Amino acid sequence: MDAPRSPTDTPAEEPYTPACILVAEDDVALRNLLRMSLSALGYTVIAVEDGQQALEAFLRDMPDLVILDIMMPKRNGLEVLQEIRRRSDVPVIMLTALGRPDDVVKGLYLGADDYIPKPFTFKEVEARVRAALRRARWAREQRPPGVLQGCGVWLDAAAREVRVDGQPVHLTRIEFDLLYYLMCHRGQAVDKATLFREVWGYDYQGESNLVEVAIRRLRMKIEEDPTRPRRIVTVRGVGYKFCPDEHS
Repeated sequence: MDAPRSPTDTPAEEPYTPACILVAEDDVALRNLLRMSLSALGYTVIAVEDGQQALEAFLRDMPDLVILDIMMPKRNGLEVLQEIRRRSDVPVIMLTALGRPDDVVKGLYLGADDYIPKPFTFKEVEARVRAALRRARWAREQRPPGVLQGCGVWLDAAAREVRVDGQPVHLTRIEFDLLYYLMCHRGQAVDKATLFREVWGYDYQGESNLVEVAIRRLRMKIEEDPTRPRRIVTVRGVGYKFCPDEHS
């Protein structure tokens, strides 16, 4: 059968819908640049300077997307991300300093959708923001029909629910979309570039950490033994494959 639509099947120029973006960055110049540039694109922007203000603004205003610096006073970005993920699957993009790969990996494990290393261009920020909002809109508005099953995994695309061996499993938006795409292409090896484009929503530029960490996170939630996966297997030299059992 035809594969259900993915978040990137929407037109490149979707209808304008105002979105609220929370920017948490302690560098005044960078914070103001992000605030003015995003505002110029039509977004409502809430800009704060530390982690405590970020959490308070998130709880008060419930933004559609969060841009979160990792190194901030009072509460760092990773602590704020943990608190956000206890309450919401809102898209979170982390801003990271060069030379701190451990922070990137930890942020992705805690549920960040994406990261942007400093220094960066605003064009890059704009692309990541548009892709994240498009994914969130697709998840909220689209209701692809049908239930996917295989290897003890049950996925209801319309309700965005997943059960593994009959038990409910909570997945972040990225984890759900990643599993959904792999299950739609069950038995097929899918390369990282394709996953990056279809799940994150823009062209692969070598940021394999996003795909690799998301796969590891997903395996931790749906595999009996994540070190010896049988549901999402690695295809050496290619990428990953959802590998249903013979009786699914």
